Amino acid sequence: MRGAMLHVVLHNPEIPPNTGNVGRLCVAVDATLHVVHPIPFSMDAKAVRRAGLDYWKHVRLVEHADSDAFWAWAEGRRVHLFSSHGARSYLDCPYEDEDVLLFGRETVGLPREWVEQRGGYHIPMAPGPIRSLNLGNAVSVVVYAAMARIRPPWFPG
Repeated sequence: MRGAMLHVVLHNPEIPPNTGNVGRLCVAVDATLHVVHPIPFSMDAKAVRRAGLDYWKHVRLVEHADSDAFWAWAEGRRVHLFSSHGARSYLDCPYEDEDVLLFGRETVGLPREWVEQRGGYHIPMAPGPIRSLNLGNAVSVVVYAAMARIRPPWFPG
């Protein structure tokens, strides 16, 4: 297995099955999953493993004790924030190998000040009652857009 092409970061996720689904996605694309604590569940929880099925043992998982620890690790790396409050479309993100893709918690997303200070990307949606996509779905949309840019052969014409 080659080194992480992407780093997918969940900041304070709240729903174990979403984290499990994102872990499974990371295995599928050879990415590393990062989880920033605090979180309200154990990473060993049955719900996380169940969503990841028998792939959970293959997840490259990095846990950060808190936001400060994550930002210390991220120093000098290209970090892209994804939020319903982001000003630009995820399709405009200049994805590159080893990028860090940062997603917020299910109920409130990323801290608004981070998005305002660092900029952010959103997934466009039709006007209506939906505020955002499910976290797992949003991560999948973004990760595969990044893969199409970084590794086009994955997507034969």
